[in-house]
Amino acid sequence: METTWKLIVSAWQVLVLMAPYLVIGFSVAGVMSVVLSAAWVRRNMGRPGLWQVIKAALLGIPLPLCSCAVVPVAFSLRRHGASKAATVAFLAATPQTGVDSVVATWGVLGPVVTFFRVVAALVSGVVAGMLVVVAVRDDQPETGDEEEECECCHAHTPAWKRMLRHAYVTLPRDIARPLLFGVLASGVLTVLVPANYFEGHLPAGWGGYAVALLLGIPMYVCSTASIPLAAALIHMGASPGAAMAFLISGPATNFAGLAIMWARIGKLGTALYLLAIMATAVFTGVMMDHFFPGVLAAVPQLDQACEACGSSWWSVAAAVALLAMLAPGVWRRKSCER
Repeated sequence: METTWKLIVSAWQVLVLMAPYLVIGFSVAGVMSVVLSAAWVRRNMGRPGLWQVIKAALLGIPLPLCSCAVVPVAFSLRRHGASKAATVAFLAATPQTGVDSVVATWGVLGPVVTFFRVVAALVSGVVAGMLVVVAVRDDQPETGDEEEECECCHAHTPAWKRMLRHAYVTLPRDIARPLLFGVLASGVLTVLVPANYFEGHLPAGWGGYAVALLLGIPMYVCSTASIPLAAALIHMGASPGAAMAFLISGPATNFAGLAIMWARIGKLGTALYLLAIMATAVFTGVMMDHFFPGVLAAVPQLDQACEACGSSWWSVAAAVALLAMLAPGVWRRKSCER
C-alpha cells in the first residue's frame, strides 16, 4: 500500500512538473495552427525530403519549447500536413535549444559548449528525419477525410475560436492516453531508482556516455534545467563529453514524449528517433573529449542541480487544468478537428 501511494504521489509530481510546459506548448500550437496554414505546412514540410527535414529542424531550434511542450506543437504541424520525417526532425531539434537556453548555456558553460549544443540539435534533427525518410514507407500527412468532412464545421468560425479549440480540445484529446501512460512510467522510475543511484559510478569514456544516456533518455528535463545538471555531472566525475551527451539526450527525450511518439509516429519512427539522438549525443561527446577535454574545468560548483517548481500554485493549477483537458481523450471519439 505504501509503495502504491508513493507511485501515485510520484506520478502526480511528474505531472505537476510537466503541466505548465505542456499548457504553454498547447497554447503555442494553437497560435501556430492559425498563423501557419495547412497549405504552408504541406508545401514546406509535407514531403519527406532532405530540404523539408532541414527546414523543420531550423524552425524548431530557436523556439523555447521543452521536450513536453514541443509535443503538441509538433503534432499540430503533423495535423496540418507535415510528413513524419519533418515531424521527427522538429521533435528532435526543438527541445535541445531555444533562445533562453542558448544564452544560459553560454553564460554557464561557455561558447564552445553552446556551439556544440546548437550544431548537435540541428544534426540530430536532420539525422532523425532522414532515417525516417529512408526507413518509413508510409510517410503521408495526417490530413484527409476527417479534415474535409469537418470543413463545414469551421469555415466561418473566428480564428480565435479555432485557435482555442485546437490548443485545448483537439491536441489534448489526441495525446491523452500515451501522455498519461508516460507520466505513470516516469513516476515508477522515480520511485524505483534512487536520485543518487549513479553518484560515484561515472566511468570515463564510453561508460560515461552510456551512463549519461541512461540518465538523460527517461528523465524529464528542459534544455535550460539540464545546464546545472550537466555541471553537477562534471563534479560527480563525468567527462565534458559525457556532460555533453546528457545535454543532448536529456532535453530531447522523456518517457511521456516517447509514449506519444510511439502512438502517433509508430514503433519504427520512434526507434529511429532514439537512435539518432543517441548517436548524435555519443558522437558529440567523443568530439568534445577529444578536442576540448578541459573546456568545462572552470565550471563553478553547484550545490543543487535544479529545483522543480512542483510546489508553486501555478504548477498545481496547470496540472489540474491539464487533467481536465486530457480526460475526454481517454474515451476519445472522432469529432471535428477544429
